[in-house]
Amino acid sequence: MSMAEKYSFRVHIEEVENGQFLATFDELPGLVAQGRTIEEAIEIAHDVARRLLESYHEHGDTLPEGLRRMGSTIDLDMAVTA
Repeated sequence: MSMAEKYSFRVHIEEVENGQFLATFDELPGLVAQGRTIEEAIEIAHDVARRLLESYHEHGDTLPEGLRRMGSTIDLDMAVTA
């Protein structure tokens, strides 16, 4: 993986009992991030995913199956509180 390669992931967000939000990824099993808000959980998850992919690269590990390279566009669902 070169530093220029980008990947897209589907993030699953759920509110947990303590009122915080838990982010998980099907494509990166074991990656779990928790934040006080949805935005914080996503920010933490993004950082952990980036570091995890860098680690795969640095150690020469095979990337997980199902990992998708990001094209020139990406569609996102956005949560908005009104």
